[in-house]
Amino acid sequence: MRDETTEAVSKMVGEIVAALDGRVFGIWLYGSVVLKDFRLGWSDIDFVALTDCEITEDQAERLLMLRQGLSERENGNPYYRSFEGIIANLEEYRTDTFRRLVYWGTSGQRITDTFEHDAFSKYELAVCSQPVYGGRKWPFPKPERAELVQAVRSHYETIRKYAVRTDSNLYACGWLLDIARCIHTLRYGDVISKTEAGLWAVEENIFRDDKPLRRTIEIRKNPLLYKEEPETKQWLAGLGPVVQEYADVLEKELSIVL
Repeated sequence: MRDETTEAVSKMVGEIVAALDGRVFGIWLYGSVVLKDFRLGWSDIDFVALTDCEITEDQAERLLMLRQGLSERENGNPYYRSFEGIIANLEEYRTDTFRRLVYWGTSGQRITDTFEHDAFSKYELAVCSQPVYGGRKWPFPKPERAELVQAVRSHYETIRKYAVRTDSNLYACGWLLDIARCIHTLRYGDVISKTEAGLWAVEENIFRDDKPLRRTIEIRKNPLLYKEEPETKQWLAGLGPVVQEYADVLEKELSIVL
């Protein structure tokens, strides 16, 4: 991790532990920040914090707006807003029956009693997560191949439903990386970083026209450089047909597996 990311993680961990009065079983990072693929302006700092006691209503309220509070106290430090994850009780997570947990996501935060990690996240947590509090390995096994395949199918259906048209957000070209990673997962039964998957797909000539994927990889290397560039935004807004063309390739891969 970069120094700024490491410092943000350290402060966030301290704040979470303090808000829970020290009753924390463990906190783990996973995703791009562990896979050395974190890019400020695009990536999230994915984490899971599990407690060894029930989370009280008061503790949940303290945790709910924690990342915004840290950002405001440090003059808009962008790293805190990048944190996404859950803070939940260990046994409730084990049994998938939650009384109360705190969720932080791209669209906001909430106190809820429902949550389920997708198979990609479960795999990353089991195989390559990094403990940043408690020193314990992730205490749950990685998902079976069948669960990964089903997660790919669900992602494929999401692409067909929601990525027919795209807007000028950088995540529009992220669909291409997602598709590349899904194909890699189908072929090899693992989960790799999005950038690594994109580079693999280019090298293996997975897509008939890989120029959009190559451009996406360049954008991901320095998203803040392209985020507000007019030409890039115009390109992103018209990317829907390309995403669907790439999804055609994923569909063929799924038909082979099934």
